[in-house]
Amino acid sequence: MRNGKPWVGDQVRDEEAGRDGVITDVQGGTVYVLRALRGPDQWKSRRGDRLTVVVPLQDQIEF
Repeated sequence: MRNGKPWVGDQVRDEEAGRDGVITDVQGGTVYVLRALRGPDQWKSRRGDRLTVVVPLQDQIEF
């Protein structure tokens, strides 16, 4: 998360699309590019308010 918002690397639940994914890019600060947890599928969301962080990037990194 960055400034309290979902960000690149976060695993999120997209409530509008009804699916989970990982944010791979944020374009212009408002368009979120997501990829499916499994498979090659990719989609975009303009509704950052409908993305719920399931696993933040920081929790995915092992030190």
